[in-house]
Amino acid sequence: MTVSWEESGWEELGPRVGRCRLPVWDCTAGLVVGDGSALMIDAGSSLREGARLGAEARWLLGGDRRVTHLALTHPHFDHVFGAASFAGVEVFGAVGVDMLLTGDRAREELRADAVRYGLDAQEAAAAADLLVRPRHHVSGEWTLDLGGGTQVLLANVGPGHTAHDLAVLVPGSPSSPEVVFCGDLVEESGEPQAGPDAVPAHWPAALDRLLDLGGEDAVYVPGHGAAVDAAFVRAQRDALAARFGVS
Repeated sequence: MTVSWEESGWEELGPRVGRCRLPVWDCTAGLVVGDGSALMIDAGSSLREGARLGAEARWLLGGDRRVTHLALTHPHFDHVFGAASFAGVEVFGAVGVDMLLTGDRAREELRADAVRYGLDAQEAAAAADLLVRPRHHVSGEWTLDLGGGTQVLLANVGPGHTAHDLAVLVPGSPSSPEVVFCGDLVEESGEPQAGPDAVPAHWPAALDRLLDLGGEDAVYVPGHGAAVDAAFVRAQRDALAARFGVS
C-alpha cells in the first residue's frame, strides 16, 4: 500500500484490512489487501458509489493495482448495487444468492426497494439493469489466498438477516485481532432490520456461528455502524432471540 488508511479517510482495522462507512445509510465496505490481490467486501448502493469505492481502493493500493475479488454479504441493494463498477473481478456470495439477482422480477424488487429507501430513481434503475451475479458460491467455508501470506475465510453463516448471509474473517496475528465482517447480521447504528426475507428463527444461531468464527477478542464489523466487540454481538443475539421468541 502506498497511501495510509488515515490519508484515504478509511478506518484501519488491522494490518492490510480497513473499511469505510458510506453516506446516507452508513453502510460498511471493507478492503483486504494482499501482495497480488485485493478483496472488496460489499459494493455500495449505486454504480456511482461502487465507482467511488473502486477509485479509493486503487489510490490505496497504488500503481496500477485494483480490486480483484468482491464478496457480497447479502442481496440487499445497499450492498450489491455498486458491483457492476468492479469490472473483471471474481465475485463471491452465499450459495443461492445468485437466484435473487437474476431475472426481471429480482431487478424490479431491488429497484423498488432502493427507491422506497430514498435512492434516486434513475440511479436505482441503472444499477438494477446491471445486477452482478456471484460466480463463486460459498456453501460452507472458502479460504481465499490474496498473496503475501494474506488469507481470508468466507463463511456461509446464515440464514438470518436474509436467507443468504456471508461473513468474512480476516485472521489475526499475535499483535492484531481477527476481524469479522458481519454484513447486516449485526448492526450498531440502529436495531437490526428484519424484512420479509429475514429468517428470524435462525438469526440467533447465525450470530452464534459468527462468535465461534471470530472468538472473544475479534473486531466485529457490522453492516451499518461502528465496529463492535464480542459482547455487543452476544447482547444483540440475545435481544433478537427474545424479540423473535427463539432460543
